Amino acid sequence: MSENFETIAIRSQIERSSHKEHSSAIYLTSSYKFDDAEEMRALFANEKKGNVYSRYSNPNTSEFIEKMCLLEGAEDGFATATGMASIFTTFGAFLKSGDHIVSSRSVFGSTHQLLTTVFAKWGVTFDYADLDKPQDWEGLIKPNTKMIFVETPSNPGIDIIDLEFLAGLAKKHNVLFVVDNCFATPYLQQPIKLGADISIHSATKYIDGQGRVLGGIILGSKVLIADIIAFARHSGPSLSPFNAWILSKSLETLAVRMDRHCENALKVAEYLEKHPKIKLVKYPFLKSHPQYEIAKKQMTQGGGIVTIVVQGGIDGARKFMDGLKMFSISANLADTRSIATHPATSTHSKLTEEQRLEVGIEQGSIRLSIGLEHINDILKDIEDALA
Repeated sequence: MSENFETIAIRSQIERSSHKEHSSAIYLTSSYKFDDAEEMRALFANEKKGNVYSRYSNPNTSEFIEKMCLLEGAEDGFATATGMASIFTTFGAFLKSGDHIVSSRSVFGSTHQLLTTVFAKWGVTFDYADLDKPQDWEGLIKPNTKMIFVETPSNPGIDIIDLEFLAGLAKKHNVLFVVDNCFATPYLQQPIKLGADISIHSATKYIDGQGRVLGGIILGSKVLIADIIAFARHSGPSLSPFNAWILSKSLETLAVRMDRHCENALKVAEYLEKHPKIKLVKYPFLKSHPQYEIAKKQMTQGGGIVTIVVQGGIDGARKFMDGLKMFSISANLADTRSIATHPATSTHSKLTEEQRLEVGIEQGSIRLSIGLEHINDILKDIEDALA
């Protein structure tokens, strides 16, 4: 097998059936037939490899997992119904009452709700740390800390922290290091190769890349994923075979899509950085980004997300968004189509104003997911909306 990302993503697939199909078949089955009673016993006892029930495994989910493991340098994985199911399953598999997490302050709104509401009522505590203050992280680690969790680049602040630094910190204190790698994808950043124990993706985003299906995946060592599987077999967050088939096919174009996303996003960021109606632009590969050097070290390109702050606060943000004609106004991101989101009133609306400001979300903040349209059309839509 080739060592090149694009070839692995295209040529890795499950064994062909007797029909010799070129594209992987879809296995829309909830269960499987056993040759005899002994085979059924051996499969359920894990003495023999095979499928017993699609909540546990399915040929399509297995193909998707195997591809993602190859692309990100992981030993094993488990595919889930959504990205949030991956985060919940990871927390649920490794945390118990009395445990503590150190998390990046800038996390997706639903991850914030898991920490502050769901796991809090089960006796799991947490402390937030700022991505731009790495010197503060070690002081937050306690005897009962079990996990360091981080998004980098973060949603929607596009903040970045040195993954090798956090990996060293986690190893020093014998805690799990978990990275939400959604914005970067394995094409731009590979946390496990930088020392992370677990890498998580919302496959709904760039892995699919066309706004069609929901999905998530957890990647790590065989030992850690065994604990994930033990939890997931009974809690049931499994990815559907059809969605797994879509996501596996989507991986075949991930590299070419990400190249275009990154190319377009950098041009948008450079344009907006000079615009008088824009107060701030955050993009990893802009030299003005506070963690530009770290981004260059651990990412191959800057990604497809540009976060801006429009002059005029909430009124300025609304005027800009309402002026967009081609961009979609949506809470999603990472689509072929360019999308504008106002985090303060959508994805991060459950945070208080103070909490939003702590992670750089102002009333004028807008998250731009730059799509694959022609760059001239993207820039013209933005220019007209700012006029």
